[in-house]
Amino acid sequence: MSGIGHNRGPELDAPVAWRRFAWARAREALLPVLPIEVVRLRVKRAQELGLPYRSYAGIRAATGRDVIGLLFSSNALAVLRAGQTLSQDRRDRLAALIRVDRTGVVHLPLDPAALVPPLDAAVAAPRFSDPWPAMRDRIAATIRARGLPADACLLIGETSLERDWAEAGRMAGFLSGARYFAASA
Repeated sequence: MSGIGHNRGPELDAPVAWRRFAWARAREALLPVLPIEVVRLRVKRAQELGLPYRSYAGIRAATGRDVIGLLFSSNALAVLRAGQTLSQDRRDRLAALIRVDRTGVVHLPLDPAALVPPLDAAVAAPRFSDPWPAMRDRIAATIRARGLPADACLLIGETSLERDWAEAGRMAGFLSGARYFAASA
């Protein structure tokens, strides 16, 4: 006998294999099927951003937005010492990006101005000793100053601290610099 709130569905004591099959079919039916033209446009957009398609598709699915801003840490750009410049392959890679804001987040004592161009802008990164609210506010202010929504920006970094920036700033996500720059190599 069914009680209040029971949907009169199948008993959960049925064989596990059947339940697994039924749930898999139901989940499959819920997933959208994109027209091939939409997939082609998204593959092209991923290429414009220099992102692997799977990463781009995952970000689109999670946020429902296109990526319109990329924040690069100085670690991801492999600029680690004062006076060091961006390698030519990374400079070319940044110059090839289409329809996206390119902002650098530079660890001190490096000079942010040294990375503009090819970046559109560069700012000082949060300090290692900054508490979470200060880190959050600095990243959020960087994104706001560029006039971008946070969930349409992706952070390209190298360290777990930089991964925390993406979370603190409520950004679309984090991708390692090694993976990002290896995508089109």
